[in-house]
Amino acid sequence: MSRVFVDTSALLALLNRTDDSHVAAKKAFAKLTARQDSLVTTSYVLVETYALLARRFGLEAVHAFREDLAPLLDVVWVGSELHEQGVDTLLQRAKRTLSLVDVISFITARQQRVQAVFAYDRDFQEEGFELLR
Repeated sequence: MSRVFVDTSALLALLNRTDDSHVAAKKAFAKLTARQDSLVTTSYVLVETYALLARRFGLEAVHAFREDLAPLLDVVWVGSELHEQGVDTLLQRAKRTLSLVDVISFITARQQRVQAVFAYDRDFQEEGFELLR
């Protein structure tokens, strides 16, 4: 059993049938669950996912995600220390394409010693993480 970090990009690809990565995400997720990998994410990824689902697909999609998929995730709740570490890192990097959620995800993935990342965001690969596809 491996520890795998789950990003918003993978969750949206998994849930959106029209997403270019939907089929690949479904296959990857099936492998992860069959192997009973530990799926790690952050509360910030959840907030981002809920917001995007609500905006793009409505509150029914948020409800379905919360009931069906969120319980499968081990959530690292972002406290003030991790938040400030993320803001400091974001400002140090000064890279417009990175978000606070991204940076906190990188920090958390390293702290949690994940073996791979389930994501469709190239920033994870640029950070040196192995991506599951």
